[in-house]
Amino acid sequence: MKSGASQVRFVLVTGKGGVGKSTVVASLAKAHAKAGRRVLVALCNVKEGLSKLLGCAPLDADVRPLAPGIWGVNMEPERCVEEYGAMTLHSKTLYTLLFDNRYVRTFLRAVPGLHEWSMLGKAWWHTTETRDDGSFTYDVVILDAPATGHGLDMLRVPKVIVDVVPPGILRRDAEKAWDLFRDPARCQVVLVTLAEEMPTTETLELAAALQGDLGIPVGRLVVNGVTTPLFSREERETLIAAGAADHTPGTDLDEGLREAAAARSERETQQARQMKRLAEGLGLPTTYLPFLLDGATTPASTDVLAKRFLDGWLV
Repeated sequence: MKSGASQVRFVLVTGKGGVGKSTVVASLAKAHAKAGRRVLVALCNVKEGLSKLLGCAPLDADVRPLAPGIWGVNMEPERCVEEYGAMTLHSKTLYTLLFDNRYVRTFLRAVPGLHEWSMLGKAWWHTTETRDDGSFTYDVVILDAPATGHGLDMLRVPKVIVDVVPPGILRRDAEKAWDLFRDPARCQVVLVTLAEEMPTTETLELAAALQGDLGIPVGRLVVNGVTTPLFSREERETLIAAGAADHTPGTDLDEGLREAAAARSERETQQARQMKRLAEGLGLPTTYLPFLLDGATTPASTDVLAKRFLDGWLV
């Protein structure tokens, strides 16, 4: 692996909804596994599509194997609270006695940020989990975090706990997690975007909030669905102008080719413009994932994208 990649214990993947975040998570998991690392993928109580990308049964609230070297869990907040309570009290029976009633459950649901912390804290806890020989159970935990705004809200919770909660077990664990999230040697925040105007703008704002408001370093940018350019900048300008000009109708084939070339040139121009904004605004190491003509929703396509991570980052 490249310098630093093998030390990362926690990878947090976030970005605007609809940019292919789950595809990136699945491809990253496969890349880490192919590099010889034991990987846990943690989802945040979502209607998941990861199973289709990895070719396995749907994920549920139990950690289980998904593919060679990859385990997964779709975290449920109330289940996470129960697990955390049982670990804290060192007794599931005592937890059930104290907390398993409708009044306490109603109260817990009303505590701001508790469900977010229960999932984020569980994902963090798995980075500390060890086997009988003392080695880590997982070399890396990949969290498929909620999209942009909700992802920021989730990451704010441990900081609030550290700032306002009195000393105790909850604050102790939040402090350990918060230290990890702010350590670029152990935690890698990966932003996923498309080279389009709205996702680019939201990604720039997300990076500013993470690095500025929260002080969490962003480690990498992934630009998904990149179309391979067919034309040079000069050729694009010429073709776009030709597409906008009045033309004497020719054959249907000539007209169709002209319109297709102009549309492709416009797409390439917009893509280049947004990629320049991202490069100038973020200055981050960047992985570009290609637009796949046959889609990116199969295990085979995930293998193709995983190779991009292996070739350009992890090894």
